Amino acid sequence: MLTAERTRAKVNGVSKKRVLETLAQLFAPSITDADETTIFQNILGRERLGSTGIGHGIAVPHCRYTTGGETLCACLTLDEPIDFDAIDSEPVDIVFAMLVPEDAEDSHLQTLAQLAESLQDGSFTGRLRKCASDSELFQIACAAQN
Repeated sequence: MLTAERTRAKVNGVSKKRVLETLAQLFAPSITDADETTIFQNILGRERLGSTGIGHGIAVPHCRYTTGGETLCACLTLDEPIDFDAIDSEPVDIVFAMLVPEDAEDSHLQTLAQLAESLQDGSFTGRLRKCASDSELFQIACAAQN
């Protein structure tokens, strides 16, 4: 689900909107005939329903999209925390995003739950925050799935 091409460390996030645009740019090359603007609008539309900032500096933006049947993930750490309207009002510096197939049912909810559980581990998120390179972030993020 997560690839090195969709993993970025120490991104200059500036704002929630800019982070969501960056995610759309990372997802687009992975989907045949994808349109960055449409991906962005879908992620933003989901975000307008309620913030995906889950607390402790972490956000998990997600939405349904025509992905060709697979769930796609992206991971970013931000060089400076940004306001994400999180449930605990803390700024966000770790972003794990997901695009799930339009027809996905319970499987994507289980994936989200597993991801949220991993992100509750302070030592794991601490390691993510310390990553200085994209490749290091990718390795640490993938190690949690094993």
